[in-house]
Amino acid sequence: MKYLSILALALLAVHAGAHAGDAGARAGAWPPKIAFADGTELALGGNFAHDANRFSGDGYDGAPLEDDDGWRRRELGLSLKRKGVYDFGATFDFEAKTWNDVVLRVEGKALFGHDIGKLRVGQMKLPLGFEGNTATRSVVFMENSLPTQAFYQGRRSGIDWAFERDRYIVNAGYFFESDLQGDNKGDTVAARVAWTPSKQDGQVLHLGVSAAQERPDSEVDGLGMTVHPSARWRAKPEASLTAVRLVDSGTLTRVDRIERGGLEALWIQGPWSLQGEYLRQKTTRESGLPSYAADGAYAFGSWLVTGESRPYGAGNVGNPRPKGRYGALELLARYSRIDLDSDGIAGGRQHDWTLGANWYFTGHLKFQLNYVRAKATRGALSTDPSVLQLRAQLHF
Repeated sequence: MKYLSILALALLAVHAGAHAGDAGARAGAWPPKIAFADGTELALGGNFAHDANRFSGDGYDGAPLEDDDGWRRRELGLSLKRKGVYDFGATFDFEAKTWNDVVLRVEGKALFGHDIGKLRVGQMKLPLGFEGNTATRSVVFMENSLPTQAFYQGRRSGIDWAFERDRYIVNAGYFFESDLQGDNKGDTVAARVAWTPSKQDGQVLHLGVSAAQERPDSEVDGLGMTVHPSARWRAKPEASLTAVRLVDSGTLTRVDRIERGGLEALWIQGPWSLQGEYLRQKTTRESGLPSYAADGAYAFGSWLVTGESRPYGAGNVGNPRPKGRYGALELLARYSRIDLDSDGIAGGRQHDWTLGANWYFTGHLKFQLNYVRAKATRGALSTDPSVLQLRAQLHF
């Protein structure tokens, strides 16, 4: 926690300096924000989620799924932006001990005089799929669906371009470096296109397709030996704190390339919404080893009982802002499935049903309740555990 204190004190120091110069701090602003005379803003952001999991049933052959509670996320970051010109953000998750987005985004209009989209450079999420690109503070279920967990590529370092008009969105990127932890070396090309015939407050239709091709690099270990690329496809039972995976392909060696693809849809009509995705991957290997393909999908429905709508912008969704003094209440149901049995590999099959309730008490405080019923088979083994999950989340 000492790092949090250091960052908070640093922001207060800048705040004091702004008062001494020609910049003004927004009194009582939340999140803490400092506005300078030229329109530049410096802000502190964070996302803190504390979870509790209570399991009923076990994994395969009676392997325990243990109850747990603790931090799921402790994200803190700084952003610097000038509206219409650029924004820079850097966020670190002190729970996972990893960097999240560390990225500079520049408006094309500021560079070239007319709108050609937005350019980003740094570490960021890839333009692949819907749920994987949703901000962690805005997830409607406590954990991503089975296929998103297994197939979404995560963050990489590179360059990205996004272009949006009333009826469509185009997003493409080339990622040529490892992530900021030094892992996942190799190149990836990814693109996402969505048709948005309706994109008004409370009335949205989004239909999209995305694809990516990854070519991982070999590495040389400390003994001078070449370590060939590998891949592993697996997913948790949509529970936030467990490390147990009921479906797992095992490690696939000598990977040449990985191709991913997805279809996505979102419909919002007032307090009602539907969202779904289909995701797949194909792993091609060297030395005559067989390829490996797997897929999965999810669909969910949401009803904001208190009348709000899920907000939509730039190809994704956010948290609804409560209208009433007692916050906003959302009820949800999701079905997700994944199939990792392929090409002689018994990775397993699983499908989950999840019931959820979200209470957006304020624009910055959120409580979540999820009940997940899982059913999984792997080879001759089967299991059907359930889990009750609670989360308290502060974000700003």
